[in-house]
Amino acid sequence: MAKPKPEETNNLFAEALNAGNLNALAALYEPQATLMPSPGKIASGTAAIKESLLNFIAGKPNMSISSRVLAQAGDMAVTSAKWELSMTGPDGKPAHMTGQSIEVVRRHPDGRWLYVIDLPFGVV
Repeated sequence: MAKPKPEETNNLFAEALNAGNLNALAALYEPQATLMPSPGKIASGTAAIKESLLNFIAGKPNMSISSRVLAQAGDMAVTSAKWELSMTGPDGKPAHMTGQSIEVVRRHPDGRWLYVIDLPFGVV
């Protein structure tokens, strides 16, 4: 079996989001990780991240993603992804977003790479 690669964390995120699987999404983050669910807003820790992701799941999202590693040093890596997301907005109207993310992921003893910092909108 091939070892997981850092950039695969983004692919797993898109799969779990498209499936509406909040627990699978949350399992991709370290317990003290941070997520920027929208520009200027930071969610820290599992509970806050789950709450932020629940808002996206409510819109029945469909995400496509293309990820790559920018740099890796041992068990830490910086990844980036171009993504597109279509969903139903809070107002009930179709919404479409695109972006280029930046993430810091860490490899754990079981081989999984988990988000430490997740910036879906890159540097804003």
